[in-house]
Amino acid sequence: MVTHPCFSVLFIVDDCRTTTRPLVDYLQTIQPVQFDRHPILPASISHYDVVMVANPGGMSVDEQTRLARYVETGGGCLGLVIGCEATLPDFFGVQPGPVGPEVELRVLFEDADHSLAARLPDTRYLTGRYQPLTITGDDVTTLLYADWRYQHSPVMVSRPIRRGRAACTSLTAFADPAYQPILYRLLRHLAGQPDAHQTLGVGLLGYPPSVGQLHGQGAQAIDGLALRAACDLNPQRLDAARQTFPDIRTYNTAEALADDPAIDLVVIATPPNTHARLALQLLEAGKHVVCEKPLALTQAETEAMLSLAERQKLHLSCHQNRRWDADYLAIKQAVQEGLIGELFHLEAFVGSFNHPCGYWHSHDKISGGTTFDWGAHYLDWVLSLIPSTPTAVLCTRHNRVWHDITNADQERIQLRFAGGQEADFIHSDIAAIPKPKWYLLGTEGAIVGHWQAVTVHTIDPVHYFHSHAIPPTEMPPRITLQRRHASGEMVEQSLPLPKPPSYPFHRNLADHLLLGEPITVPGHESAQVVTVLEAAVRSAERGGAVEELE
Repeated sequence: MVTHPCFSVLFIVDDCRTTTRPLVDYLQTIQPVQFDRHPILPASISHYDVVMVANPGGMSVDEQTRLARYVETGGGCLGLVIGCEATLPDFFGVQPGPVGPEVELRVLFEDADHSLAARLPDTRYLTGRYQPLTITGDDVTTLLYADWRYQHSPVMVSRPIRRGRAACTSLTAFADPAYQPILYRLLRHLAGQPDAHQTLGVGLLGYPPSVGQLHGQGAQAIDGLALRAACDLNPQRLDAARQTFPDIRTYNTAEALADDPAIDLVVIATPPNTHARLALQLLEAGKHVVCEKPLALTQAETEAMLSLAERQKLHLSCHQNRRWDADYLAIKQAVQEGLIGELFHLEAFVGSFNHPCGYWHSHDKISGGTTFDWGAHYLDWVLSLIPSTPTAVLCTRHNRVWHDITNADQERIQLRFAGGQEADFIHSDIAAIPKPKWYLLGTEGAIVGHWQAVTVHTIDPVHYFHSHAIPPTEMPPRITLQRRHASGEMVEQSLPLPKPPSYPFHRNLADHLLLGEPITVPGHESAQVVTVLEAAVRSAERGGAVEELE
């Protein structure tokens, strides 16, 4: 796994434990942060890089004096003002204003080019009590401000103090994923960590047109990544890469790409049966690696890949871009908020009645089988939605219609979990009428997601119009939630679909590699998907026998 310089944080918190708990949980997931908590300021704090204090205005005079001395001699301090109007120590250079109402605040960076703002949205909406900070000292920089009645009100500031640094914020949306990375980056800054302005050179190993273009555009669009090379055995594909990305270098062997010193990260977009061999080769060459899904075809392969990445202190993950699909995100939020109670049954489906393609996707020796394609995404969803350990797999398959390919016409994977939950996934190429994409049952309600068939019409002056059907797999389904009201009636609602940022996978990858922020889909989670898929193959070969998972 990739490593970053560690820094230590001491958090002084007492009465605000519940409010700040989500922030503490978030920081404890980040590898570079060594985190301690204490109810009062200890006698010795010089060995910490940063001291974070909840409501520093409530500290004793002695504690404030020792904290000021700590900052002046090179320490970093972050003050969290949590609905408190007590006078802050002078070294912060600000004082809290009156505590306002609980509202949704529109919060922006004062300087959109500040290092804390890298790859983050320009505007975020955070819920909490409005409490402006009044600047009272010199050299105070406003980092974040809130729009408030046609004024820019500082809500996060920083200040250099002799050899150290101090910062203060009155924003309390500690559970908001849009706010947590800002606080982590601020702690890095206060700890004296260098701003991550370096750029990672990206190489594409395999250039299938759509996937190659996606990764190339993602590398170009995201600050901190730069597309520098593409490699493919097919000269026509390399020509296509050069036409889309004229400034890149091209290679026709993995060895040549691995020898390029300008390449830090390689995206492997070759057929699945080559993922393990190529990933191991590139990790040995000192490159970070991202594989297209599935990560590999067997548990033994993924274990070897993860082990080598850890030894080399390099990043290895899978391109699980569907973690940002709007329907999955909406369902995940509904489940986490308890809108259907405890989730105990999940069904997912993808398919139609169409002749499979003649490419390697339809050849089980290369692809792994029918469910290794879409199943790598769907099972990743299933395993992330059900917070319990899978214990058993059962798989059945049919070979009834398409005999010119080696994949099955349909595969069904059933999962059982330690908590008693169950899941069912079907991938079918012989489904004349598709099932819903999603069907979830909880102890208090249910969610169903129906496919949407969308056809786009464009006007043509001669032929009147042209029609283009958008594949249902690329359209968010209609998500409906039903739950039982206290009156006994069933209440139905449509789930709102969030709008993820552009190139969210590549954005998250850059944040992780450059700043140490959590990776959304770590490699071991994609490896677990492969473990389930491999067990499903064994089950199907044994006529649908149950395969126990260790």
